[in-house]
Amino acid sequence: MKMTVRALGPFFRSNNLLFRTLNENVVTNNRIIPLVNIESGNACCSQRREAHQWMPDLDEYKHLLKHECTKILATKEKIWPYIKPSWNEPQTVSQLTPEFRNVVINFGPQHPAAHGVLRLLIEMNSEYVTRADPHIGLLHRGTEKLVEYKTYMQALPYFDRLDYVSMMCNEQCFSMAIEKLLNIDIPLRAKYIRTLFAEITRILNHIMNIGTHALDIGALTPFFWLFEEREKLMEFYERVSGARMHAAYIRPGGVSLDMPLGLLDDIYEWSSKFTLRLDEIEDLLTENRVWTGRTKDIGVVTAEQAIEWGFSGVMLRGSGIQWDIRKKTPYDAYDLVEFDVPIGLKGDCYDRYLCRMEEMRQSLRIIYQCLNQMPEGEVRIDDAKIVPPRREEMKTSMEALIHHFKLYTQGFQVPPGSTYTAIEAPKGEFGVYLVSDGSSRPYRCKIKAPGFAHLAALRHMGPGCLLADIVAIIGTLDVVFGEIDR
Repeated sequence: MKMTVRALGPFFRSNNLLFRTLNENVVTNNRIIPLVNIESGNACCSQRREAHQWMPDLDEYKHLLKHECTKILATKEKIWPYIKPSWNEPQTVSQLTPEFRNVVINFGPQHPAAHGVLRLLIEMNSEYVTRADPHIGLLHRGTEKLVEYKTYMQALPYFDRLDYVSMMCNEQCFSMAIEKLLNIDIPLRAKYIRTLFAEITRILNHIMNIGTHALDIGALTPFFWLFEEREKLMEFYERVSGARMHAAYIRPGGVSLDMPLGLLDDIYEWSSKFTLRLDEIEDLLTENRVWTGRTKDIGVVTAEQAIEWGFSGVMLRGSGIQWDIRKKTPYDAYDLVEFDVPIGLKGDCYDRYLCRMEEMRQSLRIIYQCLNQMPEGEVRIDDAKIVPPRREEMKTSMEALIHHFKLYTQGFQVPPGSTYTAIEAPKGEFGVYLVSDGSSRPYRCKIKAPGFAHLAALRHMGPGCLLADIVAIIGTLDVVFGEIDR
């Protein structure tokens, strides 16, 4: 069965030729057969042209010329250009390659490993850090300005709140600066007491640092073991000053009170057992495969970089530079005791951990010598215009009562001058630049915090490491934002 239909077909593209079906076709069961003569319906079988494409006959061509329809017979692509849609254009290799962008994330200030209110802007390429900018100031309290409006005695408790992990060392530095301006020398027993509690404070600081550093990396047991020992040291603080943290015990002219009876025996008993605890901590961490993998070759600082970036303390000694103010310029009783200064070799987080562990052992060595060499005598100078009188004197002497009243209302006057005093604090060189105008209040007090330079170097130590290594580097920096923000 055959039937004749008229088809106005679509445009076709074949061998760069464009054409349109204007002829009549015969539709069979299998295909459409083009006709030669469109007027005769029975010529489809006898006069069929074997052609790959339809071409008009002569009569048909004349008919098209008559009606000016020759454009449909064009065989060039220029007449009817095939406009490719934009979504169908072939893509280049650069378009097919995905575009990677660095991701900027906020680390802190609510992060548990931030050790305070640290905020880091970390730019990352995949899992690697390309930039780490520390943002500080969230704990700024204006301590240096507040000191200018207080007497020297009233300004002392502000220093307990700076590095609130190494309280008595801050008091020691400020008191030494005042004593240098006053040109006074404290009794020998007071020097030994200061040295004793400075080393207890050093152990307090290193316990906090190593315990929290291990906790950040994933070791939970050292944290609990070390904080058990830290609680015992807090009890020594409380027994000697009445406060567990902010003691205000070391004051200009000596210390506030003598140590109570039995305290030296308890300190000796504790120190003899603490060495065993240090051995247990080293058994857990020093050869631990996870600990060494997370700390070795991480945060490497060369000796040249440590000097250039202003490092001090363990951060400087961990890079191989043997510098300790207790050895170079001894103060208090450090020239009367013997101890060694541990240094690192590679300057990575693992070396700094080893330095802190050995420093605690050397602090125990100094504590033993202070306990054995502790002399008898006074614990503060005998000058009622600088040091408040005792309670028993105030009850019997009017002059003692007057001195007490004037000291706590007006304060003592310091001769005009300026001085810079530095000590070897647990975190590094803690310094106080003190300027006096002759009144009872400091004219200027500039505080040098060791953690400030250490945190600033995080921008150089961070790039190139993984995000998880940032936590390990922050832990080994030993930062406390009380002294950094001030």
